[in-house]
Amino acid sequence: MVRPLADRIRPSGFDDMVGQQQLVGKGGILRRMVESGHITNMIFFGPPGTGKTTVAGIIAEGAGMTLRRLNATTASLSDVREVIDETSTMLGSSGILLYLDEIQYFNKKQQQSLLEYMEDGRITLIASTTENPYFCVYNALLSRSAVFEFRPVPIEEIERALRRTLSILNDEAIRPVSIDDATLRLLAGDGGGDVRRAIGLMENAFHLAETGDGIIDKTLVDSLTPKVLGAFDRAGDVHYDLLSCLQKSIRGSDPDAAVFYLAKILEGGDLLSACRRLQVIASEDIGQAYPMAAVITRACVESARELGMPEARIPLVNAAVMLATSPKSNSAYMAYAKAKEDIDAGRGQDVPHHLRSPRFEGYRYPHDYENHWVAQQYLPPNLAGRTYYEYGPNKTEQAARAYWEKIKGQPSKE
Repeated sequence: MVRPLADRIRPSGFDDMVGQQQLVGKGGILRRMVESGHITNMIFFGPPGTGKTTVAGIIAEGAGMTLRRLNATTASLSDVREVIDETSTMLGSSGILLYLDEIQYFNKKQQQSLLEYMEDGRITLIASTTENPYFCVYNALLSRSAVFEFRPVPIEEIERALRRTLSILNDEAIRPVSIDDATLRLLAGDGGGDVRRAIGLMENAFHLAETGDGIIDKTLVDSLTPKVLGAFDRAGDVHYDLLSCLQKSIRGSDPDAAVFYLAKILEGGDLLSACRRLQVIASEDIGQAYPMAAVITRACVESARELGMPEARIPLVNAAVMLATSPKSNSAYMAYAKAKEDIDAGRGQDVPHHLRSPRFEGYRYPHDYENHWVAQQYLPPNLAGRTYYEYGPNKTEQAARAYWEKIKGQPSKE
């Protein structure tokens, strides 16, 4: 049985990898981890074809561990137990590294079943997912793992992989095939940050050229690439960059740019990410300046999901334009960030006695007082007087500020 080309050219060391230099390059955290001999449980997340499986194999080899691979789309708990059983055999004497691909397809019970084996050291787990791990991986497993993001591979790096692919294919071919630099770059761009996809395109183009004139040209590459991929990836833009551009355009109050990036994302086939990001923007960047923006955006998102493409673009573009032209405020977002700093520093452990259940001794019920407000301390004692929320300069927040300054009898702080 002939091994797939992507497996045959898979790098055996970090120096041969393309992309993910922030993790595996000189001084990269994963390279340093292997060199130190300290291998922990990990979660890799990022788009397909960015090197997650390759890195897991290199880590196992570098640590001298036995690598076992399972895919959560087809694996069951009995498959996991079979791997665990190996820990008591010679195969497991140097340690078992279990690489579990697509962990998001394991339910809570299946994920939790891994905890016992991780904690007693019978296995070291590397789980991978193309989705946000903070949404699809359960907290107990996250808390025991280091999380690493894999980014779409730059075109220049994919070009290196394609040159190596072409060399291997030519070594095996009946007749040589050539490709010029411009077409190679076009092919690399069509990969859309996915090395495996780009290699697959190169392999298909190679065999067609081999039986033809021996040249991979632009016409041949275009015939192998769906139009939607070209629109989404050909210019070198990648999934996460487009979402970032959409948010920054809306934050910068540029409706034209917002519409453009939304169209790129939707025409690239990613309805779900557009819906998620627009909802984030409504609360993070518009926030208290126009609180109804979150409600309107949610309604547009629900409408889009019910309609599906291509009609989904209509409510979503309305949401994007509304957000881009709305007043902006990140006051609530920044208030949370300040509060988190105190929490991370361990402050505010003891809440005020009068707020504690069940007796609430000393608590004053605001609705019993004029204007439904009475002065009392709500923050923990060692945070008394701390200010997290600062009113934004927009009309809505300034109106709220004026109201509460009047109610609380505080002088205006102009």
